[in-house]
Amino acid sequence: MMDEAGGAVKRAEIARRIADELAGCGVKLVASLPDNWISGLITQIQGDERFRHVPVNREESAIGLCAGAYMGGVGSAALMGASGFMTCIYAITKINYSYEVPLLLLMTLRGAFGDRHKHHISNGLYLEPVLKAIDLPYVIVSRGEELGAIGRAYEHSRTFARPAAVLLTRELLR
Repeated sequence: MMDEAGGAVKRAEIARRIADELAGCGVKLVASLPDNWISGLITQIQGDERFRHVPVNREESAIGLCAGAYMGGVGSAALMGASGFMTCIYAITKINYSYEVPLLLLMTLRGAFGDRHKHHISNGLYLEPVLKAIDLPYVIVSRGEELGAIGRAYEHSRTFARPAAVLLTRELLR
């Protein structure tokens, strides 16, 4: 079992590596909503001069900002919790699917095994079925060795001209 100091070091290292992956594939703008699992990642992005970080108050705003960034030739990513994603299905299917606008989504995989918050259980029950129902490709990343999936998902979204998602687990982020 890792002590709290060891856990903080691990979280900071994972946040740095995720930021490096994002920068490596050309992401310049990151729009995010808070989620306690990704608070360290948001702090990393905010303090990293490679990115313009835009905190938003609604998930749909992140979708719109990233669509506008794409239209302006700027690589972007939307960072949010699973419950936030569930609120913006219409925005994704209307903007990204109708107009073939790529989007990299980084989301927490809340409600899955290891999540000790009962109010997130519905996210664990419905997130993957919703992703499948709208044919949104995704990959689950649970270990640091799998972080290369971020760049692959970004490139896939550009090739496919639609969104792709990377689901980040508790094991990775805690």
